Amino acid sequence: MVSKAEVTSSTADTLKLAAAGALVLAGLVGFYYFAGQSLLMRVIALLIVAGLAAFVVYQTDLGKRTVDFFRDARTEVRKVVWPSRAETTQTTITVFIIVFIVGIFLWLFDMFLAYLFRLITGIS
Repeated sequence: MVSKAEVTSSTADTLKLAAAGALVLAGLVGFYYFAGQSLLMRVIALLIVAGLAAFVVYQTDLGKRTVDFFRDARTEVRKVVWPSRAETTQTTITVFIIVFIVGIFLWLFDMFLAYLFRLITGIS
């Protein structure tokens, strides 16, 4: 049986997310509205607005769960035992050899089927 995780969304969270979206939209409009100004200043202002929007999103339950998810993912990636350079090289070479052999086999099989097709249909 599949159980769905309960998602609680309060009105305050919805308003915060809407405010973050409005901040991003206002930042983009301002970026293009002040097209005559210095590009550096417009980019800095846009980054500040994006940072404020991210801060507002983090204040919601969804934002906190998202940050927790990425923290957990980073922890899991640190637990992975990565292969050594030699193992990676050996595996890559093995894959290339197998792909080459299977490619030759499929090419020969295709030629055989083409020969049979020409033999059966009488087409030269």
